[in-house]
Amino acid sequence: MPCHPARARKLLATGRARVVRVMPFTIRLVDRVAGDVQPVQVKIDPGAQKTGMAMVREKGGTQHVLYLSEIEHRGEAVRKKMRQRSAYRRRRRSANLRYRACRFANRRRPAGWLPPSLTSRTDNILSWTRQYVRVCPVSAISLERVRFDMQALKNPEIEGAEYQQGTLFGYELREYLLEKWGRSCIYCGKKGVPLQVEHIQAKGNGGSNRAGNLGLACEACNQKKGKQNVREFLADDPKRLAYILPKLDKPLTTAAAVNATRNAVFFELRAMGLPVEASTGGRTKWNHCRFGIPKTHALDAVCVGEVDGIQGWRLPVLEVKAIGRGSYQRTRVTKDGFPRGYLMREKYVHGFKTGDLVIAVVKTGKLAGRHFGRVAVRASGSFNIQKRSETIQGVSWKYCKLIQRDGGYALSLKSRASSPS
Repeated sequence: MPCHPARARKLLATGRARVVRVMPFTIRLVDRVAGDVQPVQVKIDPGAQKTGMAMVREKGGTQHVLYLSEIEHRGEAVRKKMRQRSAYRRRRRSANLRYRACRFANRRRPAGWLPPSLTSRTDNILSWTRQYVRVCPVSAISLERVRFDMQALKNPEIEGAEYQQGTLFGYELREYLLEKWGRSCIYCGKKGVPLQVEHIQAKGNGGSNRAGNLGLACEACNQKKGKQNVREFLADDPKRLAYILPKLDKPLTTAAAVNATRNAVFFELRAMGLPVEASTGGRTKWNHCRFGIPKTHALDAVCVGEVDGIQGWRLPVLEVKAIGRGSYQRTRVTKDGFPRGYLMREKYVHGFKTGDLVIAVVKTGKLAGRHFGRVAVRASGSFNIQKRSETIQGVSWKYCKLIQRDGGYALSLKSRASSPS
């Protein structure tokens, strides 16, 4: 059962408890097995980039906040690695390299399949929920199961049959773009030249194939722009930039990610065997307003579901950043994709692994001091320690003491939530 920090310190000082994990800080009693506990509820506010989580205890209709955390997902990093892997395979098909038999021709996607970038997001939420269930007497889960209306996000006044008449209703794509952009290059304004369909935000930078992200450009401008951001490309021509930007549609990638994973998260949570309350974004906002609570990812989670009162929400927030569990890639590569150098095959050096949480006490030399953070190992035994604000390089493994094994997440504490202005 979660307890006050002062009580935890007293239990540790008297030897009645021992530390199980440092982050999130978890202790275990050693002088008894059973005891009185109160029901704890895990509350989740899923987001595309960040997910807020909270644990609360309900007493007399009022919810007392026990713990706050925010998970930062790595969907864009996963997407980038998948594109990179695809490029490597494409090159192997045309280069004079060992033939690799086709493995994907007969594969079928199962029902409920999600791309890897979204799968990593749902796995992060489920992994931390299971961890909280394992260390606390969780009796219920509350989830904001929001669903965005993608058409209404583009046009708030849409209604009726307009939902069935997309942007290109009555047009072919190219004819639509010719009318939209005045049959001229959007970058230089030339007319009467061959025009190419251009991704204004390049697909390599997260752009989509939606009509709102497409323009027309002459071959010279298209080649010159490449993958550059349109703001950088037209930095010297603000008038042309002001003409293009208002015509672009707002990206809906975050809303699409939430819509695609809402059911996967809900059904996986329900499979844990605990009652799951599915709430709406409107109720969360209403709770925010009537209790005067600032809007953050973690405090969004506190306001999810039916709430009669909230106390004790000014707590430090555990920031959880998903960083993965390493890589199978055995080389570094240049910007052109050619290998440079080779990585170690052994992940452990003197019992330490990259990502482990360590503390190093160096008594002499220019690195003298107490250093706490994530370690990056080298075969030579000279490690780097990533602290919150800096990286300490060249610390010998002899000075390092293991605090916590790497779990694929970088953990840090953020100052407690401030009161509303």
